[in-house]
Amino acid sequence: MIEAGSLSASIDGAILIGAVLAEAIILYGVYGVVEDVLGQRVVNRLRNT
Repeated sequence: MIEAGSLSASIDGAILIGAVLAEAIILYGVYGVVEDVLGQRVVNRLRNT
């Protein structure tokens, strides 16, 4: 495993940015699927209450 101290600060920053970007892509994808599956049900239930 690569130790954090052996990498330069710019590489550490690039890895962090890449990890955050990957997490955001995954989360937006999951949110999109959940909205497609459940979105209309929630809207209908809110309108009918």
